[in-house]
Amino acid sequence: MSLFDGEPEGPIRSTKGPLRALAMPLAERMRPRTLEEYTGQEHLLGPGKPLRVQIERDSFNTSGGGSMILWGPPGVGKTTLAKIIAETTKANFVEFSAVMSGIKEIKQVMAAAAQAAEMQSRTILFVDEIHRFNKAQQDAFLPYVERGTIRLIGATTENPSFEIISALLSRCRVYVLQPLAEERIAGLLRKALEDGERGLGALHLEADDEALELMASYSSGDCRSAYNTLEVAAQLAQAGTEAGDAARKIDRALAVEAVQQRVLMYDKSGEEHYNLISALHKSVRNSDADAALYWLARMFAAGEDPLYLARRVVRMAVEDIGLAAPEALNLCLSAKQAMEFLGSPEGDLALAEAVVYLCLAPKSNSVYTAYAAVQAEIEHTRQEPVPLHLRNAPTRLMKELDYAKGYRYAHDEEGRVADMDCLPDSLRGQSYYKPTQEGREKQLAARMEEIRRIRAGKRVG
Repeated sequence: MSLFDGEPEGPIRSTKGPLRALAMPLAERMRPRTLEEYTGQEHLLGPGKPLRVQIERDSFNTSGGGSMILWGPPGVGKTTLAKIIAETTKANFVEFSAVMSGIKEIKQVMAAAAQAAEMQSRTILFVDEIHRFNKAQQDAFLPYVERGTIRLIGATTENPSFEIISALLSRCRVYVLQPLAEERIAGLLRKALEDGERGLGALHLEADDEALELMASYSSGDCRSAYNTLEVAAQLAQAGTEAGDAARKIDRALAVEAVQQRVLMYDKSGEEHYNLISALHKSVRNSDADAALYWLARMFAAGEDPLYLARRVVRMAVEDIGLAAPEALNLCLSAKQAMEFLGSPEGDLALAEAVVYLCLAPKSNSVYTAYAAVQAEIEHTRQEPVPLHLRNAPTRLMKELDYAKGYRYAHDEEGRVADMDCLPDSLRGQSYYKPTQEGREKQLAARMEEIRRIRAGKRVG
């Protein structure tokens, strides 16, 4: 029997000595029970901080206590914080799972809360993974939150701006919880190893600091993940004990074996997806090749669709490199073709080459800016008719109406430039494209100035 198997009601005992482990997962056993045990989030829970004061004074049970959303990545203590509030408040505390519940369960809880309110008793409703509720389910909370029948505490790993309806969000204060620092997580793992009551102290395991630091690093700020890794490491360390061998020390090699694979904070449909692609794009824009390669590799390692990355790289060439290095667009399109032809991981290198080139290429957003200005012009001004001299005149009637009258064929003009306005009369003289002095655009700027001189000379003549 594995050391970590057993009946759910209580501890199990090894047949080889006084080793003892609870059936409950280590992360659950080590969950902080008070604010003093809680680690991290000093910006919210430090002495004198509003949320700490609210908890200590139990202002959730008064009219001054508002609803809140706890937003942060997995394993940073959102549920733990809610449970600590449950222990300190005098209100009725109801825990609710968005994964397991629907409209029927919501209505039942709301009815019970309304009855409690009639007896001057308040209800705090904790909804884990509130982002999983659809609009109709979230709407069901709204009237009770508005009337103060319930105080809502929602926990979410997704950006509330996108996942929670605005009417509900406007009635809640959003608290952002940050990933735990690696040194904090390593300290918690050490504490779990030494804790004989709730942790793994009864196993009398030794662990190198380097091993714990590695597990903390691989958790990506997720304390629950780090505890799970430590629990696996403990199993591996004790694997030979039942056969009569000495317990194995948790060293770096065993930690690597336990980790198996780095926990990547990434969700291809969630906010972190957009955070990472934003980091990649802005690193390219800032000509930081090292950072751009890092973010590109992070997205590849997390399983991002290579063609999505290829499309974004092509967009960078168009938006941020532009005519300063027009060959960049062809290079990025070639990288996309190489990715389709080779697939991953071989094709990844083609995109990496394109990203490095974009970083080192001269930058210009002049066309991007010019086109946006033209779009704004079109949106906010009347639709001007095409000047008569720019219209074709394939029929006699059109010629009689002066279509094409005054048109001058540029190839027959000196310098291949005619003194002819091509914008509508109301926009005559307007300038949208303003080239920079970067890369190839410096030559384009000189050519534009030459065209202006030719036109000006013909007008003087």
